[in-house]
This record gives sequence, C-alpha cells and structure tokens, in this order.
Amino acid sequence: MNYTINQTSIWQEQIAYEDNHIIVINKLPSEIVQGDKTGDLPLSEKVKNFIKQRDNKPGNVFCGVIHRLDRPVSGLVIFAKTSKALSRFNELFREKTIHKTYLAVVKNKPPKNSDRLTHYILKNEKTNTSKAFAKPVAHALKAELEYELLASSDNYHLLKIKLLTGRHHQIRAQLSAIGCPIKGDLKYGFPRSNEGGFIHLHSYNTNFVHPIKQEEVSIKALPISSDKVWEFFTKNL
Repeated sequence: MNYTINQTSIWQEQIAYEDNHIIVINKLPSEIVQGDKTGDLPLSEKVKNFIKQRDNKPGNVFCGVIHRLDRPVSGLVIFAKTSKALSRFNELFREKTIHKTYLAVVKNKPPKNSDRLTHYILKNEKTNTSKAFAKPVAHALKAELEYELLASSDNYHLLKIKLLTGRHHQIRAQLSAIGCPIKGDLKYGFPRSNEGGFIHLHSYNTNFVHPIKQEEVSIKALPISSDKVWEFFTKNL
C-alpha cells in the first residue's frame, strides 16, 4: 500500500484536544498509531518527540497508546500522557463508555437512510481482513453500528456512523456487507484505490466523561486533507 505523506513529527493543527492527562491527535491516513513490521515511525513516537521539544522536557516522555485506527483511516486518536491516565482510559474502553462517531464516503446509497446493523465478524488472520455474516457462525463476534445518511453527490454518499462495538475492520466489513464499500477500500469491495492509499473513513467525534477530571468531553475534528470528495462533503459540517 502506498502512502504519500511521510512525517517525522506531528503538526500543531493535528492536536484536537490536550490537557495534563491526555493528548488527542487528528491522525493522517499515512500514519500508524503504534510500531509495526514496516518499521515506520509510529504516531506514538511522533507525539513523544513533539512534547519533548515543545515543552523542553529532559529524559523520556510518556505516551501511552489507548486504542488504534487502521493505517488508511484518519481521525481522532487518544494518547495518555501519564500511566494513571492510561490505566483509567483503558478502563473506559473496556466499559464501552467512550463513544466514537465516524464519517464514511461510500459508492452506493444504503438501503435505508438510517439503520442499526448487526453482523457477526470473523477475522482472517492470514489476509488481515474480516467478513461480516448476517447470522452467527463459529468463532465470529457480534458487531453492531448505527448509520445515518447525511448527504449525497452524483457519485457518492456520506454516512455518519456510531460504533457500538469495536471489532476488527468492523465498519469496513459491515458497510461492504450491505453493498456500500467505502471509497478507496480495495480490501472490502471498492473497485479502485485512492491516490496515496487512504480510504474515506474518518474518526470524527469522540465523547466521554474524563476519568480523572470527571468532566464531559466532546471532541470533533474534520479530515486534514486536500481531497476534493472530503471537501465537498465536510464543508457544511
């Protein structure tokens, strides 16, 4: 997969939220959240480098990975700045009290303008893909999401997606299963890739009660992109 952007540090405009406990980054689709077999510098290390330089910190900087986004997906990623925050936010994810909303551009209009989708996701380790089944199958995990059609153009449709479970490639697999593959997502049925290898899936909004400050937090961020399709659909959001 080809990714055209190669950064060694994050941009100031990528910081969607920050306090003493966490930093929330609007991830570019070129970036990996955590180190992998590619050897590319992960976003977690870029955040460390940024904080170290910005705050002139001696020694090591703590940056705990709380959750991930697939590399070709953009949007909000939460990192912990302290071990206490990492532990507390891991608990929020386990308790499913962090609520995430995505934007997706799909080729085909879905059967309904809004719906709740329930599938059973089976991951294929060899191909790093998941298949969504309408009925339970052995070893498959139940997956649920809600979607709403926000806008349409001549060729594409913008969906807002509320993720109710967190399965491997869940949104990609479930939308493909109803005949609505995400633009650019070759793995899940879209006929051609986007230039640079990204797909039109973006983690747009996250809501939670801050486990340390005990305050309601809602963070939104649009894609950082010059892509004309994203620009068309997000200009009124």
